[in-house]
Amino acid sequence: MENGNRKAVSSYFGALTFDQKAMLKKLPKEVYKALQNTIKTGKKLSPEIAAAVAHGMKEWALENGATHYTHWFQPMTGSTAEKHDAFLTLDSDGTPIERFSGGQLIQGEPDASSFPSGGMRTTFEARGYTAWDPTSPAFLMKGGKDVTLCIPTVFISYHGEALDEKTPLLRSMDAVSSSAIKLLGILGVDNVSRVTTYAGAEQEYFLVDKKFYAMRPDLIMSGRTLLGAMPPKGQQLEDHYFGSIPNRVLEFMQDVEEELYLLGIPAKTRHNEVAPHQFEIAPIFERANIAADHNLLVMEVMRRVAEKKGFALLMHEKPFAGINGSGKHNNWSIGAVGGMNLLEPGDTPESNIQFLVFLVAVLKGVFKRSGVLRASIASIGNDHRLGANEAPPAVVTVFLGDLLEKVLDAIESGKVDFATEKQVLNLGLAQLPELNKDYTDRNRTSPFAFTGNKFEFRAVGSSQPISVPNMVLNTLMAEAMDELADAIQAKIDSGVEKDTAILETLRAEITATKPVRYQGDNYSEDLQDAAAKRGLPNLRNTPQAMRALLEPENRSMFDRYGVLSDQELTSRLNTRLERYIKGIDIEARTLQLMLKTFVIPDVSEYQGELAGSYNGLVEAASRIGLSDKTLKSQGDHLRELADNLASLLDLTTELDAVIEKLDAIEDEFDAADYCAEVVLPTMDKVREVADHLELMVDRSKWELPTYSEMLFEH
Repeated sequence: MENGNRKAVSSYFGALTFDQKAMLKKLPKEVYKALQNTIKTGKKLSPEIAAAVAHGMKEWALENGATHYTHWFQPMTGSTAEKHDAFLTLDSDGTPIERFSGGQLIQGEPDASSFPSGGMRTTFEARGYTAWDPTSPAFLMKGGKDVTLCIPTVFISYHGEALDEKTPLLRSMDAVSSSAIKLLGILGVDNVSRVTTYAGAEQEYFLVDKKFYAMRPDLIMSGRTLLGAMPPKGQQLEDHYFGSIPNRVLEFMQDVEEELYLLGIPAKTRHNEVAPHQFEIAPIFERANIAADHNLLVMEVMRRVAEKKGFALLMHEKPFAGINGSGKHNNWSIGAVGGMNLLEPGDTPESNIQFLVFLVAVLKGVFKRSGVLRASIASIGNDHRLGANEAPPAVVTVFLGDLLEKVLDAIESGKVDFATEKQVLNLGLAQLPELNKDYTDRNRTSPFAFTGNKFEFRAVGSSQPISVPNMVLNTLMAEAMDELADAIQAKIDSGVEKDTAILETLRAEITATKPVRYQGDNYSEDLQDAAAKRGLPNLRNTPQAMRALLEPENRSMFDRYGVLSDQELTSRLNTRLERYIKGIDIEARTLQLMLKTFVIPDVSEYQGELAGSYNGLVEAASRIGLSDKTLKSQGDHLRELADNLASLLDLTTELDAVIEKLDAIEDEFDAADYCAEVVLPTMDKVREVADHLELMVDRSKWELPTYSEMLFEH
């Protein structure tokens, strides 16, 4: 079906993925069934089946113009990696032939020496392996003049340690499945063979004109503006949110969506966000590992299309001071493969025991491991965003809504004497129908809010891969489900009737986890007071948050569920700290560069011109009859400019010393603390003076593009 000159999306959706349609066409029936069984149950694929899949995948890729293939993986850099190999090889007699074997599909060997390992290996240990993840579909990526077959893989060291973010995510999904099946069995549900978690990442981002981006060293080097005075208008009129999308931006969105649809990525929603030149794209739910792959592809496609459209894509959590930053709302749920959502409350949640058990498991996991959950989304960019009255605070709490609060309170008190009725909104207008009303409102200030049949983890940063927070969610959920199952079973074994055992366990856990439930405004001081009274962790920056990964109980959880060994967890801690320190060092040095090569010369030049003009006025004052008041006013203006420039010069010297001292700190936590407590505050002091000077200097003398230009010129 045609829609104007464009085809219906359903007619080409997934055309560049080796999806079920392509598999059915290219694989023998028994091979197709075996592969689908692996995808659905997680069972290993035999080498013989892999060889047949490789042949079919190669034929499909060649038909679509591919010349190379790559194992596409997620090292601990926050992005993706790939090494391209040609299908072309020479036969024994020198005849050129395209070849792709089962072994090449299953395993690759990129040089692993330059990827971060957090101390798990030394630089000379270069061997690493990529291993095919058959549960995530291969795809074709256009780039340059060619097409490349991309095979989603995991990345491990020579000794088997996970060097990537995907391996722990897949392990955590296995842990969730085992624990959920065990808990369901105790509840009397025995027909579930696999449970998995699902995710959908709402991606916020900024677009600025590429010509402005190219003139801002801070955007190029760090992804955020280190200087910049606020324009008279920011977001205070709230007129950008859900407003009409500018044509140039809309064309960008349409091109992005077309590429995503070809890659089988179900982009669903597009709209203006709160801040000027800020936008959002949101997908349909998928299995967590596929959602993680797809979100990385969304970011990559957006970067490439932005470049073509003359934009720069800003994924930093806080690219502009003074206006809202960007998050990546991670919608998360758990359910049986191909069947029920275990977080679906139904029409009567107060009597839906299965839902209540899994809901309480979430509360239990988040309450017990809130520090680890906070650590999972800690980063330089997110430290600027969290708690900035635009995003959730650094305190992790859970919002359930009035109805579920009422249900849990009733269970705790032992008096469940009400029945839920379908809620509707009567608009009072005869021509408009009644609207179904959800059981919960959407608390936009909550970091972890229940939104109908899923939780929305709103604290995830816009630039972050979602593998890590979903891995943590899965692991804490597996632990919580096991503890609930064991508690219920212990009561049953002691002679308590099953339904009573379930209810008594729920009641105890509802009481124990009450501190993590917060229904109010998370932006308020009340939340800060409540966190202190309830003993909730308030980890305000990355170094504080990462210390949660030092706690023995947190470390043992990951090891116990086979998600991360002690060594693998230490490597991630070291890698995250190193990235934090190096990132702030880059920011500080970039600011240093901008001060010395842009701001100070621009202000000095303008000051010279102003001084010359003032001196001329003084000389001419008696001839043209200028009053002392006039001379004083202009002298005061020049003095203010000179005083601020002097302050900036002093602060620049202070910044130089701060950077030099950072270089001398050897302990990573000491260096990270120094970054948070000394380097960033010093940069803020510099910025305050520099931004004031920007508003005093003739625009023609100020070389850096301003906020007004970057945020309001399309």
